[in-house]
Amino acid sequence: MPFKAILQDWVSRVPGALGAIIVDWEGEAVDQVGRLNTYDLKVIGAHKGLILDQLRKAVQRTAGNELLEISISTSKYQTLIVPVDADYCLVMTLEHGEMIGRALFEARRCLEKVRHEIG
Repeated sequence: MPFKAILQDWVSRVPGALGAIIVDWEGEAVDQVGRLNTYDLKVIGAHKGLILDQLRKAVQRTAGNELLEISISTSKYQTLIVPVDADYCLVMTLEHGEMIGRALFEARRCLEKVRHEIG
């Protein structure tokens, strides 16, 4: 199953989802879908990928643990960042006030499919 189809399925299962993207460890877009324009999704993905990288390093240094997910809420949006592996992460942006828990539940299902594709 191509990444675009996997992301589209994830977005369709989350009320208020504005878009989702797979980014690599440098913040480069692999694929994306959503109601936001492609440029905005790529910028969101790049910045959130960098945030993940920095927080992952901090967690490993201080606690020796693995970072599982990050949720960022602003007055306008909510963003979920979920590592796929050491090289990739999933990022979803939702309207503020939507169910981030549902997005996380569906992200875990999406992760299985993405990991299978990466192989």
